[in-house]
Amino acid sequence: MNDSPSQVNTDVESIVDKQVEPNIAVKISDVDVLFGKKAALPDAIALLDAGVDRKQILEQTGVVLAVAGASLEVPTGSISVLMGLSGSGKSSLLRCVNGLNKTTRGSLHVQTDQALIDVASCGARQLKTLRRHHLAMVFQQFGLLPWATVSENIGFGLSVRGERRATIAARVQEQLTLVGLDAWADKRIDELSGGMQQRVGLARAFATDAEILLMDEPFSALDPLIREHLQDELLMLQEKLKKTILFVSHDLDEALKLGNQISIMDEGRIVQTGTVEDIVFNPGNDYVRRFAANINPLSVLRARHVMHAVSIDDASEVVVGKTKLTLEHGKPVACHVAGRACELVANETIDELGSLSNSMVIVGQDTPVKALMARAATTVLSTLVVDDMGNLCGVIQSQDLCAALSGR
Repeated sequence: MNDSPSQVNTDVESIVDKQVEPNIAVKISDVDVLFGKKAALPDAIALLDAGVDRKQILEQTGVVLAVAGASLEVPTGSISVLMGLSGSGKSSLLRCVNGLNKTTRGSLHVQTDQALIDVASCGARQLKTLRRHHLAMVFQQFGLLPWATVSENIGFGLSVRGERRATIAARVQEQLTLVGLDAWADKRIDELSGGMQQRVGLARAFATDAEILLMDEPFSALDPLIREHLQDELLMLQEKLKKTILFVSHDLDEALKLGNQISIMDEGRIVQTGTVEDIVFNPGNDYVRRFAANINPLSVLRARHVMHAVSIDDASEVVVGKTKLTLEHGKPVACHVAGRACELVANETIDELGSLSNSMVIVGQDTPVKALMARAATTVLSTLVVDDMGNLCGVIQSQDLCAALSGR
């Protein structure tokens, strides 16, 4: 058996001048990836098209079906997570994006600032350009040079593509500051902890200024506390840099925390793609449903999920239990609880919620329920939920939070 997948596509130059779609950085269309001897490939494809499963294809042909019929659009500037158990095909599909795996059938377009490139059929020159300037990869086992310094590792990709020393030095310093490793610039990689090594891996990927980052379970080899810290750091970096990130994970909590979009893979196929809410609240089949059943609800629930919706129409007053709200043009301006006036506070930071026990707090629909729990522990007062225009749309009481956490 060969170590790389068989390829049906003709190896030709393949650049398209128009975009696939606006705001789509990567478009994967009906991609199959099969590993094995070229002579056995037609039989394996015939079995695949006949609906035979991957185990039988392997037994009958010796060909490994890694990815089958995968289609996915990755929005520009988003974090899109490929998620599944070991052997589901997620890493095999990820590696198709930069040509480390060859697609057997299908198309895989990457949008650069200059052209649209079909990685599935492009030539060596375009693939080299794509890897050097537009794609960067962060590996699970870091993929660093152990004998080199932190600075040398961060600047490695820039050196390979022939950048001037002054350019490399400036970019390396910028990335050292970005990931908080200035003091470690001249240390050898083998002197660093695992978490710090992975930060070097992130810095090396960011240093190339690639539009698209491919991340193959980059945090899975780390301790839970370090993993959570690096997840937070990645989200902070993404907030600044707005990269397009295709991220592979086997951990659903990690996928839910990081992903704007999540694709669940099983037996080489993408069985559902959607937002966090789609995956958790509208699972497409029993396989996805079993994944979603084991999540921590605090990682996904938002105020809009647990609130009692309030219809205000043209009302100037709304009464919920012992709470009476005065509205002006739909916005809460005064509050009385059991006949006594209560201060209304529109929170600026969710960290303050727990300390506002004597006030009626106004929050947005996307406020995490996790933040509201701190408030529920200190007061029986309700929390008001407003929409993007500041209009009242719901009320949350302590029992609403308890019902949500109990699965109701």
